[in-house]
Amino acid sequence: MVTRLIESRIRRSKKSLMLLGARQVGKSTLMRSLGPDVVINLADEALYLGYAKDPERLKRELAALRKTSLVLIDEVQRVPALLNTVQAVLDEGATHRFLLTGSSARKLKRGGANLLPGRIVLEHLDPLTIWELGDAFDLERALCVGMLPGVYLDADEGDAVLETYASVYLREEIQAEAVLRDIGSYARFLDTAAATNGDWVNYAKLASDSEIAKETLRRYYQVLEDTLIAFRLPSFSPAASTRRVTQRERILLFDIGVRNALVGQHRHAPSPTQRGHLFEQWLILQCLAYARALRLPWKRRSGPRHRHRPRAHRHRVQSRPPGDTLATLGAALARRGCAPATAQVDRLHRRQRTALRRRLRGDPLPAAPARTAARARSAHKLSWRAAKRGEPAGAIDVALA
Repeated sequence: MVTRLIESRIRRSKKSLMLLGARQVGKSTLMRSLGPDVVINLADEALYLGYAKDPERLKRELAALRKTSLVLIDEVQRVPALLNTVQAVLDEGATHRFLLTGSSARKLKRGGANLLPGRIVLEHLDPLTIWELGDAFDLERALCVGMLPGVYLDADEGDAVLETYASVYLREEIQAEAVLRDIGSYARFLDTAAATNGDWVNYAKLASDSEIAKETLRRYYQVLEDTLIAFRLPSFSPAASTRRVTQRERILLFDIGVRNALVGQHRHAPSPTQRGHLFEQWLILQCLAYARALRLPWKRRSGPRHRHRPRAHRHRVQSRPPGDTLATLGAALARRGCAPATAQVDRLHRRQRTALRRRLRGDPLPAAPARTAARARSAHKLSWRAAKRGEPAGAIDVALA
């Protein structure tokens, strides 16, 4: 069994918690490994109907227990009213500890769910990471079938499981959950979202290519985000900047294998061109998963720049530099013999640290390279002609401007 990054923190905790994550990332397996005394699996249709009709049933069942118990409620988003019952039990001073799992924030929001602020700890679980797999990590397999535990660890039928996940869950269950009536446009959207995964989102161009209205595209992307299938990665801008810039963002599906299954590329190795693009997406997803698992502040706080904050606060903010995740990922790849990938991560790490320091200091962006190959040839001709005419070297720069 793979040890997850958040497992030790969950085992040490004495508070109730809610674990959110997409389907098949290992939420139920992780929670069951804690040895709960009571398990309520709302994926079971009979249990679901029983608790949906009578949420107070949970309170009566817990009152009948003679000892403090660890209670697991799986897929709690199916009956959001149970969260009110959990709050009532906790407010009455019961010493039971609750473990709640959910795979759809959308259902919780739509059902007006009580997310128990101040009473439970919220955790997130993502697909497997390189740190969790250790020596069992294979970069080529990760770029092909992704990092879902049931897919990556199953060498025999992982491809078939992944295909079913993409076709049944993404195309049918999410469509039914979001009450999407236009089946054709949603199917085209999924294909478009997979093909443009990790790119800058241009809603106007995507609307034109897929023949779907811009607002409908935004709503579909929001559905994927609410069901924890996609991440929205906003562009970086200094918090102290007052300049209004064009809003650009990247949206990534939560797993590379799911993306490949949607475009039919999960049964064969990616081409060299595809491999670079997939590696970039995998790298971003690994950094996000690592930061969330260890609760690293990957998002920059709002407010004045930290260089204007008091010295003690400034030291605390900078104690975990944003580039540390990339450095750790590069070291993990190096230990597993992925030399080309390690070199690529190291280059990205250096560029990222340099660019981030410039942006936080407010320095102007570095100028683009002055000459391409064509401009270099033109400069050579101009310099030769200027030398024949006896003109100063500055005339070349004027001619190129």
